[in-house]
Amino acid sequence: MKVWYDACTGKHIRYGTVIARKLRSLGHEVILTTRRHPDTLALSRLLREKFEVVGKYAPTSSASRLKESLKRQLAFWEIFENEPPDYAISHGSIELCRVAFGLGVPTISTADAPHAIAANRLTIPLVDWVLTSKAIPKEEYQKFGAKKIVQFDGVDEVAWIKNFKPRVLEYESPLIVVRQMEIHASYARSKRDITQDLASKLSSLGNVLFISRYDREARCGLTVPQKFVDSASLAAMADLVVTVGGTISREAALQGIPSVVIAVFGSSFVNAYLSKLGFPLFTVKPSQVFKFAKKLLGRKLDVKEKLEKLENPIDYIKKIISRRS
Repeated sequence: MKVWYDACTGKHIRYGTVIARKLRSLGHEVILTTRRHPDTLALSRLLREKFEVVGKYAPTSSASRLKESLKRQLAFWEIFENEPPDYAISHGSIELCRVAFGLGVPTISTADAPHAIAANRLTIPLVDWVLTSKAIPKEEYQKFGAKKIVQFDGVDEVAWIKNFKPRVLEYESPLIVVRQMEIHASYARSKRDITQDLASKLSSLGNVLFISRYDREARCGLTVPQKFVDSASLAAMADLVVTVGGTISREAALQGIPSVVIAVFGSSFVNAYLSKLGFPLFTVKPSQVFKFAKKLLGRKLDVKEKLEKLENPIDYIKKIISRRS
C-alpha cells in the first residue's frame, strides 16, 4: 500500500515519523509531507526523517491562512493527481483531508482537540475514520459529522513515548519548563497569553526555561533556547512542566514528570483522563499555578507500569490499513 501522511506542526512530525516507521516495517510505502512551521523542519532533521516541504504556515490574518491553505491544496493535487495514495493520514490537516476527499482516497484522522472548532469543521466531515482517545466522548466528533469513530485506551503521545530514549540535555536544575500558549491558533484569539508572566514568577523556584512559539527573543530572568529543543527529551529531564495544555504536558506526565496545566481553554478530556489514571498531570487555575509548582517541583513518579497498560494508536492505524492490504 502507498500511504500519505501530512504533518502541519512539530507534534505531527513526531507522530508521522513513528507511523511511517511502523508501516514501512510492514512493507508499505509512506510519503511524508509537511509545511514550514516552527519546529517542523528542525524536528524532522533531529529524527532523521525525510519530509517533503509543501507550503508554509502564515497566521498573520484569516486571508493569509486561506491563501496558503489553498496553495498547499493545489500543490498536493499536482503531486497526487495521477498517482493517488491508497490511504491518507494526518492529525487534522485541512489540506490533506480536502485533497484526499477530492481524489477519493480513504482518510484517517487522529484527533484529540474537540475545542479546535474551525479545523474540525473543515476536516472531520471529509475523513473516513476519526481515531481518538476513549477519553473523548464520541459525540464531540459526531457533532462535526464524523462517519466512523475508532477509539483507543490511551492518548496520542503514547505512540512516541513508549520505548522513548530521551536525549541528554544540559540545563541548570531545578529545571522548570514553561511552554508559551499557542497564540495564533483560531481557538486562542480571544485569550490573553499569561505564560510569560507566570514564568517570571516561577523563576524564584528554579531555572525557568521558556519555550516560545514563534521567536527566540530574550526574556528577562528566563532561559530562552536560541535553537530548536526536543520537547519530549526536555520533558523527561525537567523537574516540572507548566503549560496552557497540550503535547508537552502529556509527554511529561507519561514519563512521570509533574505537569501543571493552566486552565485557559477549559477542561481537556485527555488531560483529565491521564490525571484520573494516576499520571502526574494537574489542571489548575492561573492563580493556583505557583502554589502547585512549589508543591510538585521535583516529585517525579515511576509510571512505567501505567504507561505499559495504555494502548498505542498506531496499532489501530495498522488494523485499518490491513483491511485492504
